[in-house]
Amino acid sequence: MKQKSLKLNFIMNAILTMSSFIFPLITFPYVSRILQPVGTGRVAFATSLITYFNMFAQLGIPTYGVRACAKVRDNREELTRTAHELLFINLFMSLLSYIGLGAALFFIPRLREEKALYLVISLTIFLSAVGMEWLYKALEQYTYITVRSITFKFAALIAMFLLVHEKDDYVIYGGITIFASSASNIFNWIHARKYIDRKWIGNYHIKKHLKAIFIFFSMACATMIYTNLDAVMLGFMKTDEDVGYYNAAVKIKTILVSIVTSLGTVLLPRVSYYVEHGQMDKFREISAKALNFVVLAAVPLMIYFMIFARYGIYFLSGSAYEGSILPMQIIMPTLLFIGITNILGIQILVPLGKEKIVLYSEIAGAVTDLILNTLLIPPFASAGAALGTLAAEFVVLIVQYAALKDLVKNLFQKISYGKIVTGILLGILGSVWIRGLPLGNFAILLISAVFFFGIYGAVLLISKEELTVELTDQILRKMLHRK
Repeated sequence: MKQKSLKLNFIMNAILTMSSFIFPLITFPYVSRILQPVGTGRVAFATSLITYFNMFAQLGIPTYGVRACAKVRDNREELTRTAHELLFINLFMSLLSYIGLGAALFFIPRLREEKALYLVISLTIFLSAVGMEWLYKALEQYTYITVRSITFKFAALIAMFLLVHEKDDYVIYGGITIFASSASNIFNWIHARKYIDRKWIGNYHIKKHLKAIFIFFSMACATMIYTNLDAVMLGFMKTDEDVGYYNAAVKIKTILVSIVTSLGTVLLPRVSYYVEHGQMDKFREISAKALNFVVLAAVPLMIYFMIFARYGIYFLSGSAYEGSILPMQIIMPTLLFIGITNILGIQILVPLGKEKIVLYSEIAGAVTDLILNTLLIPPFASAGAALGTLAAEFVVLIVQYAALKDLVKNLFQKISYGKIVTGILLGILGSVWIRGLPLGNFAILLISAVFFFGIYGAVLLISKEELTVELTDQILRKMLHRK
């Protein structure tokens, strides 16, 4: 199968990332003001809880499937067999997951009270299974993924404004979020016949996947614990309102993380292909660029949104979410931690077959998060949950770096830290004064972002930061070529 252009993949994934940014940017200010912290908190709690059931149904297939299918993508019969094997496992585990969810809704009063909401959100379990997103990522079909995703997000956007009007419409809001994120998976199922056969081809070897899948499943478990445990523990230990505050902060962080990790997402199938075919020089070169990109993007985003957290929260959610400001400031450094571990773990360790190290790092993070949440949520509520997540992500980074120190030390040394710090400091000086102007939240965010990131980018260009210059040259050449 012909390899897709990495540049095209990155552009498509960047557009997909932007759509993931624009959709909540438009909808969340509207929804948060109507549903208030209690309503958005209920949906966030339900979504976090259902995520655990979906994680059980998916096992480790979303990550393992990309690697497994990428290795055999040049052979249609083997690709079909691999996809069938993984789909069989996924569907069987989804059935078990629904049985477990049914028991939880029957026996736990806290869940039974909102049964309709949980059933609606649980549709993501079935849709994730039949969507086989891992197949499309292995084949690097990012143009298809992007067009499909944006189409459904646009439809969901219209539905949001038409159907959500009162505080009690939180179940409808939950359903629309599932429609936006997962309903397009039905088309994945239909479209898959272009790449794999539907007929039973036999000679299946499901057992060969189980060991690796369970390692990836354990990784997913550990990750889910410290990424979703906060909202679940807040819901049980505190109130829906506290979950709502925390959710507003996390929603902004999640959008920014998707920007920072956008390059690593499209690289996994390619680096797996390089490792499989022994092209280690290309593997190291692409890893170095990805790591540089993460630091260049994550550090300024982290600093900017810590300084302008109040305006970001007020613009997206309204003054009722003042309790979200401190959690957002605390959680922002995770942009850098997650960005780096996405490269070290998913792009370097996994293709090298060292996923056990990723597992150990995430177990360490999960244990850290669980202990700190237990200690900090009772006195500090959403701020305590944010501290737990911050510490957990840092522990994951330390463990992965320690395991790869000899391999990645040179990659970190190539990053132009002085140029980045200079750009950020000048960006702060050039934008912080805007907070004193008598303007609305959106105007302050817009003007300050233009000054901050404009100055930061200019400093990188003037100081000839290598990756910035390379990307700028590529963009200018494309623009001139089109003219």
